[in-house]
This record gives sequence, structure tokens and C-alpha cells, in this order.
Amino acid sequence: MAVRDTGKEQLIKDTAKRIFFAEGKLHATTQDIADAAGVNRTLVHYYFRSRDILFQQVVEHAGHEIKSLLDAVLQQTIPFPEKLKNLIHVFMEETIAYPYRELFIITETNGYNEVLNKQDHNQYIKPFLAEIKLEIEKGNIKEMDPKQFMMSLFALMAYPVLAGSLNKNILNIKDAEFSKMMKQRKQLIYDMLYTGP
Repeated sequence: MAVRDTGKEQLIKDTAKRIFFAEGKLHATTQDIADAAGVNRTLVHYYFRSRDILFQQVVEHAGHEIKSLLDAVLQQTIPFPEKLKNLIHVFMEETIAYPYRELFIITETNGYNEVLNKQDHNQYIKPFLAEIKLEIEKGNIKEMDPKQFMMSLFALMAYPVLAGSLNKNILNIKDAEFSKMMKQRKQLIYDMLYTGP
């Protein structure tokens, strides 16, 4: 039995991730992926049998990846303002790097909800909502349901990147200026939502 070359297998996955989620070519073929990875198409089929299987594995990994990144921030035992800044930074950097990943995950709600609904993730969300409630009581966040705060936070972080092409056309801005604006946006989001010291 042939030994799997995990290096080649990972190269194919990483290439597919870049093509699908960084470049937005969701309909890329196995030949497109093989060419970009510098391997032959037969090797892609050897490891994944079909484009659909490869795509599903990349999507599943993307859901787990973003969940792990967010959980790592949410479980930090640091002051709320610092945690909020970290969450904004991590989420926006990932969304800027892979804007089509977030878009695809949003449209694939059934599969992604299975990832998010797991108890281990919920154990970080509930305490974070409690932290938000405490900050509201202190007057550091405008009076609202903590869940509304979370939805507003993710809308402010994700939407401008998800609608990047539309925003660039409407505002008549180039990629470089848009990237600069998205970096500046991190502090703007923090300042819009958090009024504390």
C-alpha cells in the first residue's frame, strides 16, 4: 500500500483554501487547483477522489479554524477592553485575508451551525456575553441586550469586507486604499461600541 505524502496533501488543501477563500474562485476545478499547487490532477484525485470532497474538507476546516481562533480570544483572562480589541483584530485580519471564506460560511449555515452549536464553543460565548452585560452595567457600553452588541460587533467587522467590491465601486477607491481603510476600521469599531476608559 502506498504511503500518503501528507506534505503534498496539505499543499493541495492550502492551495484550494487560497483559491476558494482568498481569490473567491469557488467554482475552481481540480485542474485549476492542481496547476496552482504545481501537481498533476491525478494526485488531487488520489487524495480527495473528487473536487466536491476536497471542497467539503476545506470548508469544514474553515469553520473549525475560525471557531478556534475566536475561542482562543474569548477564553483569555484579560480585561474586557483588551479582549474586545483582540477579537476585532483577529477576526478582521482573518476576514481581510480570506474574505470569501466568511461569505461562503454564511451561505452554508447548516454545516457551519453544527460547528458553532457545540457545547465547547458555547462555554466561551456565555461568559463573554456576561462580560458585555457587566460593561453595560458599568456604563462602558450603551444600554442594549448583550446579544445585540455581539451581532453589531460582527456586522461592523464583517460586512465592509464581505461587500468589499461593492464598497470599492460605490466609493470609487482602489485596493490599496480599501486595505488601509480596513486596518483603520479596527479602532473605529472599538470606539463606536466601547465608550469606557
